[in-house]
Amino acid sequence: MAPRLIPYDALAAKCIPYSKPHLWRLEKAGKFPKRVSIGAGRYAYVEAEIDEHIAKKIAERDARGAA
Repeated sequence: MAPRLIPYDALAAKCIPYSKPHLWRLEKAGKFPKRVSIGAGRYAYVEAEIDEHIAKKIAERDARGAA
């Protein structure tokens, strides 16, 4: 199955309400999946990487709660 790319606007549907500049800062800090260039000034995200990021955040929360 080929990786699916989703645009910035689709992140809100995954409960990621951050602005573009904030996401870029998180990317640079290694705290959010990096964008993929899809054309001149156009970017998207690999959906599987976004889903993994969300799962990782949930797992971190659960690990803190169990400690």
